Amino acid sequence: MKLNKEGIVDAAFALLDEEGIEGLSLRRLAARLGVQAPAIYWYIPNKAGLFRRMSARLTTGARASCAGQPDWRSWLMAYGRGVRAAFLTHRDSAKLYANAGSIPEDPGEIGDLIAAPLVALGLSREDAISYQGSVISLSLGWALFEQTPPMRDFLTGMMDMDKSFEDGLEAMVRGFAPGSAPHAS
Repeated sequence: MKLNKEGIVDAAFALLDEEGIEGLSLRRLAARLGVQAPAIYWYIPNKAGLFRRMSARLTTGARASCAGQPDWRSWLMAYGRGVRAAFLTHRDSAKLYANAGSIPEDPGEIGDLIAAPLVALGLSREDAISYQGSVISLSLGWALFEQTPPMRDFLTGMMDMDKSFEDGLEAMVRGFAPGSAPHAS
């Protein structure tokens, strides 16, 4: 098999679905691909790099679901739904995302990329990044509950998880007030 980054990430998600995050290792991934582990390092430097690449795929899909939104509130609502849905497509993907670690790139450049769609819809860069962080945190926490059987079973015995997520996301996004609080420089 000819290796490439996308194929490695595909195989990693398949392994994650089968084994969970505890079973996801570069050694097991290499065995699944029929290669030695060092062959993977040519494309992905380490396990943290693999987690970051997998996390990026999850959020890229969520961002794509926001195309064509008429305003920043609609964009954030679509993004929150998309992030939660992405996390729920693969076993333990919320845990994977939470453990992906920092990106070894310029935070200023990454911030500009993250903020761009919401800046285009009228938010400041600072508000755009802050609001996305809040929406990701809600979606991540909710998906962690849903992917942890004891917590999921406990909560579904009390509430409709989908409706409660929607209510919380809507309340959060509606409560955002651009420019109302000073941001750290």
